[in-house]
Amino acid sequence: MKNLIPFLPDRPAKPRTTGLTMVMDKGLSVREAEDFMSVGSEYTDFVKLGFGTSLITPGLEEKLKVYKNAGCIPYFGGTLFEAFIIRDMFREFVAFIDRHEISLVEISDGSYEMSQEKKLECIRTLAARGTVISEVGSKKKDVVYSPAEWVEMMKSELKAGSVKVIAEARESGTIGIYNDDGSVNLPLIKEISDNVGLDKVIWEAPLKSQQAWFIKHFGANVNLGNIAPNEIIPLESLRLGLRGDTFFQFLPEGLNP
Repeated sequence: MKNLIPFLPDRPAKPRTTGLTMVMDKGLSVREAEDFMSVGSEYTDFVKLGFGTSLITPGLEEKLKVYKNAGCIPYFGGTLFEAFIIRDMFREFVAFIDRHEISLVEISDGSYEMSQEKKLECIRTLAARGTVISEVGSKKKDVVYSPAEWVEMMKSELKAGSVKVIAEARESGTIGIYNDDGSVNLPLIKEISDNVGLDKVIWEAPLKSQQAWFIKHFGANVNLGNIAPNEIIPLESLRLGLRGDTFFQFLPEGLNP
C-alpha cells in the first residue's frame, strides 16, 4: 500500500540488521499478543518480555509460539538474567531459556551491578550458545557513566560476542541516554554514534518525541527499542514520514517548503 505514495524512505525487509524495532511486552495475554501480531508483525523484529514477567505470565509457551509463528524473535528481559545471576544460578538460567527454546538472550547489569569482566564472561559463554544482545547503562539515577565509559563498555561487549548493544533508558525514557525530562543527552548520544556505529546500537526510545528525534537525526532505519505494542504502527508512520513530526524529513528538496 505504501507504494501508492512516492518519496517514502526504503525500509529493509525482514530479517533485517538495520531499522530494527524492539517492542516491549509487559504482560500481554495470548489474545492480546495475537491481536498485536495481526497488525504489527511486519514492523516488529524483536519482542522483549519485559523485566521478569516471563516467570509469572500465564500462557507463556502459547504466547511465545504466537510471536515465533508471526516471524518475530521473542526474548526475556535482562532483569530476569540479573535475577538469576545475583542468586548464583547461571546454569539454571541457561536451562530456563533452553526449556523455552529462546534463541536470543539479553545480558544486562542495570539493576545488579556485576563487574564488567563477569558480564563479558557471560556474553562470551552465551554467544557460543546462540545470539546475544547486551544492555549498557544503569537503571539507577545515581549511577552515572561518562560518555567515554559508555563507548568502552559497548565496544568490549560487542567484541565479546554481542551482536547489538542496547542503550538503556528504562520504559520511562528518563534515565540512561535521556535527561530527567525525557530529552536526549546530546553529548552522550553523539559520543556513542560517532564511536560505536549506528548499526550496532539499539536506542531505547519509549516516547514519541524520542523516536522522532532519532529518526530525524539518524534516518528511517535507526534501531529503536522499548516500543509499546500499540505504538508499532505509529512508529512505522514516523519512520516513513507519514506523521507530522517527520512529515518533511524525507521529501525531495523541491517538495520541501
